[in-house]
Amino acid sequence: MSDVEITEQDIARLVPAFYERVRQDPMLGPIFETAIDDWPHHLAKLQDFWSSVMLTTGRYKGQPMAVHVRYADKLTKEAFIGWLNLWKQTTDDILTPAAAARFQDKADRIAESLQLGIDFHHARRAE
Repeated sequence: MSDVEITEQDIARLVPAFYERVRQDPMLGPIFETAIDDWPHHLAKLQDFWSSVMLTTGRYKGQPMAVHVRYADKLTKEAFIGWLNLWKQTTDDILTPAAAARFQDKADRIAESLQLGIDFHHARRAE
């Protein structure tokens, strides 16, 4: 699957389309609306993130775990499942099947890592 061509244009189409759907989602929309106060800035940061993840450009300079832990109480397993389902739908709608599969695989692994970090955070708070 690594020989599938993914371009910056794919990312530039995917990220805004996906987050438009997130904002309309009854479960995810309220979570993101309370967390994001500058959507254009956030979308640009997310495009940098996905460019770094998928194209190894190194453009993203943030700390996604620290950001997500701030919202640990809202980021339930159901929220992650909803996010991944919406991501799958959007990637399937916008990208070629092979490119969509690559984005979906990466998102699955990122979500798992974030969930483990959030679970660790919850466990530490309970001590």
